[in-house]
Amino acid sequence: MIIDERGPSHIAIILDGNRRWAKARGLKPTEGHKAGAEAVKNIAKYAYDCGLKYLTVYAFSTENWKRDKSEVSLLMKLLDKFTSDLLVSDEKREIQIRVYGDITALDKKLQDKIIKLEEKTKNNKKMVFGICLNYGGRDEIIRAVKQICEDVESGKLGKEDINSEVISNHLYTKDIPDPDLIIRTSNEYRLSNFLTWQSTYSELYFPKDVMWPDFNEIEFDKAIEEYIKRNRRFGGN
Repeated sequence: MIIDERGPSHIAIILDGNRRWAKARGLKPTEGHKAGAEAVKNIAKYAYDCGLKYLTVYAFSTENWKRDKSEVSLLMKLLDKFTSDLLVSDEKREIQIRVYGDITALDKKLQDKIIKLEEKTKNNKKMVFGICLNYGGRDEIIRAVKQICEDVESGKLGKEDINSEVISNHLYTKDIPDPDLIIRTSNEYRLSNFLTWQSTYSELYFPKDVMWPDFNEIEFDKAIEEYIKRNRRFGGN
């Protein structure tokens, strides 16, 4: 499906259901996460081919550190491999990669790969692919508030100048539009600390009985078709 002016400019996705997908097939959770990583690659490529301008995925939250250590270790290895694959991916696809979140908690080698990947793709213009990694919406807002306080204390900003635009400009996503559409798979109906500020007027879509590894091009098209049917009023008539 080619996305025209009726469709979303920015789609954000909560990648949920990898473990349940594996359990339903008698597989180890690791296999679910591997299948989920492949689904991310496929959807990112398809979104690019559809003409989407911004795609953001929730890869690892600040709360995910609470999971079993072996699972966290596996997720970090998958993220490391995913980043390595992106570094050597098809140069013809003009995708700009950005990572949103506190990467200082990650392994130094992974941090270096992320920095290298962002630098390598910074001039690509056709699609911005955002990966939320060690990300939490509330943490992002706290970080923004601290930065604004520093600006006020230094005299760069007056208290009377603080408004929604100022706050938005201190977020990780400061120079991209808020998501038009947020998709969450696996029959969960909440945002789970994802893009807390940015999601205020996002349309929400929950595909029925679809785990993330099964979210394919057909499901992506269904989400866009549903979005087109909706009437976005942003609090107006």
